[in-house]
Amino acid sequence: MATNKEPKTKQTEASVAKFLASVKDEARRKECETISKLMSAITKSEPKMWGSSLVGFGSYRYVYASGREGDWPLSAFSPRKQNLTVYIMAGFEKYPDLMKKLGKYKTGKSCRYIYNLDDIDRGVLKQLIKESVGAMKKV
Repeated sequence: MATNKEPKTKQTEASVAKFLASVKDEARRKECETISKLMSAITKSEPKMWGSSLVGFGSYRYVYASGREGDWPLSAFSPRKQNLTVYIMAGFEKYPDLMKKLGKYKTGKSCRYIYNLDDIDRGVLKQLIKESVGAMKKV
């Protein structure tokens, strides 16, 4: 089994502005603009497209025990039809106290599905992103 397979999702030169402008639902588009500004301020990085639908900020290098390695954003989001998916690369299980205060969301491994930004505490989200970015910069 080959361990040097290229990751499917890579940083591209595609325009983040054009991608976000293509989000049909105006409310979701505004949420994307809000989360983009927040992640950019925290990571001190400009947004970049990763694949066709992931907006990422900064990057870190990962290496699996198998030897497979690649680059991935420090923090990212993706507008989906049903929700706004927020990626916290350090994982949410490290922050149980913050997660209790976040608000309404659904869980994935390193992502949270947020149906509406008004359903969550933005200050808590900001703290989660800060904590995760800080942890990932130490990796």
